Amino acid sequence: MTTPSEAAVASRSAAAGRPSAAAGIAVLVIAGAQLMVALDVTIVNIALPHIQSALHFSRPSLAWVIDAYTLVFGGLMLLGGRAADFLGRKRMFIAGLGLFSAASLMGGLANTAGLLIAARAVQGVGAAIASPTALSLITTVFPEGKQRNRALAAYAGATGGGGVLGLIAGGLLTDLLSWRWVLFVNVIIGGLLIAAAPRVIPDTPRAPGRPSVPSAVLSVIGVGGLVYGFLHAASDSWRSPVTIGAFAVAAVVITGFIVLQARAREPLLPLRLFRNRNRVGSHLMGMAIGAAIFSMFYFLTQFVQEILGYSPIKAGLAFLPLMVLLGATAQIGGRLISRTGPKPLLIFGALWVLAALLWLSRISVGATYAGRVLPALLMLGVGVGSFFVPLAGTAVAGITDHDAGIASAAYIMFFQIGGAIGLAALTTVASTAIRHDLPARPSGALTLAHALAHGWGVAFAAGAGFAALALLVALIVVRVQTGEINPAHVH
Repeated sequence: MTTPSEAAVASRSAAAGRPSAAAGIAVLVIAGAQLMVALDVTIVNIALPHIQSALHFSRPSLAWVIDAYTLVFGGLMLLGGRAADFLGRKRMFIAGLGLFSAASLMGGLANTAGLLIAARAVQGVGAAIASPTALSLITTVFPEGKQRNRALAAYAGATGGGGVLGLIAGGLLTDLLSWRWVLFVNVIIGGLLIAAAPRVIPDTPRAPGRPSVPSAVLSVIGVGGLVYGFLHAASDSWRSPVTIGAFAVAAVVITGFIVLQARAREPLLPLRLFRNRNRVGSHLMGMAIGAAIFSMFYFLTQFVQEILGYSPIKAGLAFLPLMVLLGATAQIGGRLISRTGPKPLLIFGALWVLAALLWLSRISVGATYAGRVLPALLMLGVGVGSFFVPLAGTAVAGITDHDAGIASAAYIMFFQIGGAIGLAALTTVASTAIRHDLPARPSGALTLAHALAHGWGVAFAAGAGFAALALLVALIVVRVQTGEINPAHVH
């Protein structure tokens, strides 16, 4: 059994550049936590029809099975990351895993729609604590260089692969067991991680003081209102009074939050983090890529089931090549970044994502998996796997232990907000294109299929615009090109 002192020794070994067994297991535990959080973004999607039937959800209320998790996850992200800085990352990491696992158990046992939605919201609280804490642990336990790059590669593989694995696992568990197992599986994973974490993850220094309560309240309301506005726009309308009201509240509250952070002695989100152009570039690129990728999963999962006629299991397995290639490319990227620096990998990755979305924009009702979908998935695997490590590495490079949690939370928050923006915007684009295409064709099931494929193709083309924006940011904003990011350049 590895004791806390042995874990500390492992940490010092890692700092000296010598990998150890305990340090390797620590990486697996941290990546495992991120995998579980990322997995839960998509694993429930394929089970939604079964959940609707079992718990008698109305179609409008069914969206809250996804939205309750997304909204709370995004709204509490900054608070969760800063709490880890002040209260201890190891403690908060385990607490986040415990809360996430307990909520998953509650959701799996839910016998009413309201109880399931409540459980999903509590899962969001656990994820908002565990996810930024996982990235901040990599920042504080592993020094900049090869050790951190390898840990970031594992983290990146878990982040990107988790969403794809969620689709595969969701289909398998739903078809072979029950929709409840898409939640029960988290209890098993979480239990194993909670058992291992105290033994292999070292304690890290805590920041003095405590999070500002007014700042915490404003951050939750501001970010939560912004995410809710995009979610409501996607499910209802951009012109809805609720959507407009959510954006108005978010704008006022976020403005007040920024003013408070500029004046606070111990801000929740220190504005000094945004003085570095490379870090700002990583946040902008994360938003743009998040907007492109979230919507890609949303539309492509519908295409393989509604147009190609795939079952939930087959639909999930269709994304397996993406997961395998993404994981392999992330490992290669983690090794290359020490030689090339982040900028070439960011440009290379964004180019491949752009190419994949342009390829998908030509999708049609006659398209096949091998001819149209698989090549795009392979391109996405190379692209996403290439930029995840340098993107996360640039976002947290040069960060002091005092700010590790909040810097990690900010990076993840911008990525999540980008996903919400992209999904809302591209859902509107797709719906408009489908609506305009239908009157041009005779009525019938084939007509609807043609219209759906046309609308999704237009949405993929618009998503390519987000990828192009990410490419421009990588070319113009990010300047670091050396093998190792120099902390002096990024404070």
